[in-house]
Amino acid sequence: MNNPKTIGSAFLLTLGLLTSCDEEFLEEAPVDQVTDATFYQTQQDAVQAVTAAYSELTKEGQYNASMWAFDMWADISSAGGDDGNDGIEYKQLEAFSIPTTNFVATRLWGGSFIGIQRANIVLQKVPGIQNMDPTVQKRCLGEAQFLRAKYYFDLVRAYGDVPLFTAPPTNPAAVNIPRTPAAQVYAQIEQDLIDAIGNLEPSYSGVNLGRATKWAAMGLLAKVYITEGKKTEAAQRARELINTSGKTMWANYGDNFKVANENRNDKESLFEVQFVNGRNPSDNPYVRNTVGSAMNEFFGPRGANQTPGSGYGFNIPDPDFVDGYEPGDTRKAVTVWVPGDVYPDGGKQSEKATGSRRGYNCKKWFVGKVNTNIWDSGLNVPVMRLAEVYLILAEAVGPTTEGLEAINKVRRRSFGLDYNTPSSAHDLTAMPAANFTEAVFRERKYELAFEFDRWFDLKRRGNAYTIQRMTEQAALLRGYESSPHGTPTENNLLLPIPQSEIDANPGLVQNPGY
Repeated sequence: MNNPKTIGSAFLLTLGLLTSCDEEFLEEAPVDQVTDATFYQTQQDAVQAVTAAYSELTKEGQYNASMWAFDMWADISSAGGDDGNDGIEYKQLEAFSIPTTNFVATRLWGGSFIGIQRANIVLQKVPGIQNMDPTVQKRCLGEAQFLRAKYYFDLVRAYGDVPLFTAPPTNPAAVNIPRTPAAQVYAQIEQDLIDAIGNLEPSYSGVNLGRATKWAAMGLLAKVYITEGKKTEAAQRARELINTSGKTMWANYGDNFKVANENRNDKESLFEVQFVNGRNPSDNPYVRNTVGSAMNEFFGPRGANQTPGSGYGFNIPDPDFVDGYEPGDTRKAVTVWVPGDVYPDGGKQSEKATGSRRGYNCKKWFVGKVNTNIWDSGLNVPVMRLAEVYLILAEAVGPTTEGLEAINKVRRRSFGLDYNTPSSAHDLTAMPAANFTEAVFRERKYELAFEFDRWFDLKRRGNAYTIQRMTEQAALLRGYESSPHGTPTENNLLLPIPQSEIDANPGLVQNPGY
């Protein structure tokens, strides 16, 4: 990653800009370096600058490597891959033996702060651009506020206290600030999302499909509030989104994960990371810092020849997770390859799938042999969906009539039923609050599986709960494989601050235990 001592001036000099394409606005185009003197002069400059802030979402510091860890680290999947050091960055998390040089810890920190500083540049420079359409100007500012909040939300949940930047550093030394208390970071996240709600449009069309909307900001704000334990505020925002957005859930769960259904203004997705396939065949195919997703290849059944590179078998569903699906839950067939499942070419998933306990693999991001490029899927990743907003509302209001209806909508759809029609077979009924909380988190576990949020859900239950759950998981997994799984302590509930950052910034203090 960039050296923190030079990151401030580097951000002011170069953006790695992106331009719009016909189907999705995040398609890379090579550009020369730009400077303050030549850039931030036109509306096109403003749009390119905010698009550059989005670009980190498709790279290794976010959804093309690092975010994957938060399911593998938790209790629904394990690293997989080959033996030895294959996927060592994820295996270190599983073993709760994480060096301060860990790839995930380093890339997530670096990529998120790149996105933050690009958003900061937009917020500083775009208000001063003359002769710009006020609607576009307002939208650009809202997008930057949303993205800064999103990157900081990832950081504060993963590392705890982190340096808070609300403007681009004016010189290299200005980068070296200490960690800001998490409560202050959360306050900034909340304010950014409140401001974004006022600045963003409710929907887009054409080349602007995929940009953050008012509903994306509102949904993320509800999630931030529930993470902080602010249930009243979370319920208010979730309720407002459900009642006024015009969004509806797909009738079929699997429709959330199809390229043909991406960026629908009327449907379930609130915000998606925009992936585009079809990179130049002459480019290095083994690069994840681009606009194609590598998940089709990395998570595909290892050696099964169902993906351009035959599949790597990472992110292996854990046996107790798979066994926990209720009979008739349609989400299982969308989410997990199980023995006997038929591949597109007519072959079948084997009970002895390479590297997999009991023949399981992650299926949710499978698109098959869409082209000849190995790390180049165009399947978007939903960051927020309406189904999650229903579950946030349920968690916030508890086993009330409103809360029960919210969770039951999600449950009905999971069994292939009309989600607005009560079901005596599958609806939850009145129960104690503690039992209902457990039911909501269980529903989140299966509704959002492999959408990279499970670790954060475990942590929201409290440190003691997380440690107990992961200790049980480690013991269970030792019964399925020879490699040891570590037992966590409270020090393992945060990632380490990357050693490169500690070395460069004397103001940073390492998390305990590292």
